[in-house]
Amino acid sequence: MSIRFGFVSTYPPTHCGIATFSFSLMNAIRDLKPHTASVVRLVDPGINQGDESVAPEILTTLTAENPESMANAIAALNRTDIAVIQHEFGIYGGVDGDEVLEIMKGLRIPSIVVVHTVLTTPTWYQRIVFTELTRYASAVVAMSKTARDLLVSKYSVEPSKIFILPHGAPAFPKVNPKELASRPLILTWGLIGPGKGIEWGIEAMDRLRNLNPAPLYLVAGRTHPKVLDREGEAYREELQHRIDNLNLGELVELNGDYLSNVELAKLVASASVVLLPYDSTEQMTSGVLIEAVTAGRPVIATKFPHAVELLADGVGIVVPHHDPDAMAQALRSILQDPAMAAAFSTRAKEIGAELLWPSVASGYVKLARALIRSEVAA
Repeated sequence: MSIRFGFVSTYPPTHCGIATFSFSLMNAIRDLKPHTASVVRLVDPGINQGDESVAPEILTTLTAENPESMANAIAALNRTDIAVIQHEFGIYGGVDGDEVLEIMKGLRIPSIVVVHTVLTTPTWYQRIVFTELTRYASAVVAMSKTARDLLVSKYSVEPSKIFILPHGAPAFPKVNPKELASRPLILTWGLIGPGKGIEWGIEAMDRLRNLNPAPLYLVAGRTHPKVLDREGEAYREELQHRIDNLNLGELVELNGDYLSNVELAKLVASASVVLLPYDSTEQMTSGVLIEAVTAGRPVIATKFPHAVELLADGVGIVVPHHDPDAMAQALRSILQDPAMAAAFSTRAKEIGAELLWPSVASGYVKLARALIRSEVAA
């Protein structure tokens, strides 16, 4: 049974986590021949979208508050077998992204709604939009048990409608020991902006000056395009100012260069520790966290829900938010105890196989097949 998947999502060359997620998942689905995957690309006219060249898998673009593009998007999706709707507040037009409901109302095919964030304290209208979205969906994909439980308790989603499929990550290459840096590497990567908590990681490094060999805390990633459009490089400049004031130039580096997938994979694979100092207390899924685990890296993360759930399985250490002392203590423990680091790495590799994109794509194909068959039977 060949299935034609129609995604709705931000999509490269747009730089954001959901765009990368959809690109990776679509490629993994297409690798499971004979299935196909195409996308209705969400475009924010106020943000630099990068190179506007049209990839063959892009069915059409959907621009906020543009009825013609909405009609074209719905028509394109209805020519596929199943719609996969990526949802995050802020990527759809309308009040609190309520234009996504127009898509759902127009679909004549089964739909899977993938929820990237489940708010614990939504506004009254965010709750309405989200509840209606899940009501229209044939199935709802949560990426963690915490998100599933919140969907049931906060939004009254029928449990039988919810399926847990993890975020997914690429397979990372093995690194030749000769390619490793001569000093321990603490790594944070991804698009940066306020809320990433990098300032707390910098403060933690101020408490690790006496380590020998001295570690390097590398923050690799460009500024998020929406942050760049709204605030420019103010956050990065603030971070650099903090580094300079603390005289941490030898211990902390901000690298905003573009890294290819191969370059990033080698960097992650060579990290001694991955540090996720995020401010959010509501983050139900983190692609960077999943990638760190599949790369077999020990992880230190603040107590956001996805980290609490995943790291409880012996993969790393969870620390309080906004607590550089706790971060420094956790970093010191891993960097100075090779046995602890090795145990975390081994456990990460054990659970990482189920988080690779081929496995995740198989889960989506299985779910889509069941929904299509159910629709035909009805």
